[in-house]
Amino acid sequence: MTSADVNYVGSITIDAELLDQARLAPGERVLVVDNTNGSRLETYVIERERGSGQICMNGAAALLINSEDEIIVMGFELNTTSVKAALILVDG
Repeated sequence: MTSADVNYVGSITIDAELLDQARLAPGERVLVVDNTNGSRLETYVIERERGSGQICMNGAAALLINSEDEIIVMGFELNTTSVKAALILVDG
């Protein structure tokens, strides 16, 4: 993750390019898991500028997940057919 902003009203902002690759949509509810400290939380996605490379926890979630932490963002879909998972690995 690249930043954390406690002065924002909740959510996780994610680079639009990463959203496309992971097949996540703005407004979608996601589960965020912090591999560094074990925190887990649900929030919603806000689209960030394409190509920025930015992923930012906002609001109270920024108190649980720090900017240097490694995270997993999981979206869930209710569907009657199989859904192929998208795995997107990024680094600093």
